[in-house]
Amino acid sequence: MTKKIKLKISARLLKKKFRKKAAGSKKQCRFTNNPAMAADLNYKNIDLLLKFLTERGKILPSRISGNSSKYQRILSCEIKKARIMALLPFCATEY
Repeated sequence: MTKKIKLKISARLLKKKFRKKAAGSKKQCRFTNNPAMAADLNYKNIDLLLKFLTERGKILPSRISGNSSKYQRILSCEIKKARIMALLPFCATEY
């Protein structure tokens, strides 16, 4: 007599629906599409830099913001300069 081996699969995995990837377009870098905006990228332009920060004060990653690696490096350096000059906060003021 042979024993049947029963595989243990959790109910959570059985109920889980797998999402299909959306066939959307790839994010475009704002700075490569608009050279005038790239020229304005410096630590004094606080309005532009705030668009790339979370509400907690963290720098958005390039996979979320859509920046190219070149401009992501420049952007992070400019945000760090603005933090040192006390134009931007290092962290959130309220929790």
